[in-house]
Amino acid sequence: MASQAHHHHEHSGESLVDAARRALVEAGEQWTDMRAEVFGALAAQPRPASAYDIAEHVSKERGKRVAANSVYRILDLFVASNLARRVESANAYVANPHPGCRHDCIFLICDSCGRATHIDDDRLTGALVDAARRAGFADIRPVVELRGLCASCSDS
Repeated sequence: MASQAHHHHEHSGESLVDAARRALVEAGEQWTDMRAEVFGALAAQPRPASAYDIAEHVSKERGKRVAANSVYRILDLFVASNLARRVESANAYVANPHPGCRHDCIFLICDSCGRATHIDDDRLTGALVDAARRAGFADIRPVVELRGLCASCSDS
């Protein structure tokens, strides 16, 4: 059975920051300097980052300490606004490369290098949502994470 991919435009660099800003403003939220710095730091990470990682990065950029609690609040807003995804098993976050597109994604997490790749398979996540609804659940948010070795690490 072939997977059913979700098609969208993936952003990177300044295009990603612009798309995130637009999506947050369209959601009725403000794009403050601090939110911009947190998003920029998150988007620059090569692997899922914790709130502490982001706070440290932003603190260095600002030249003064930024509390992890403040970063957590901003990351929670980003997740709620679909600008970021939370990698549950790593208690870390990644920037959503397509912030204007709502769907459930599947994370492939490398146990060696820590990188997280997301793939889309609407058929799989849709089946999970349908099964949960049949079991009486509502407001379902599938969190699918698979751990293993990425292609680069498995070739080593």
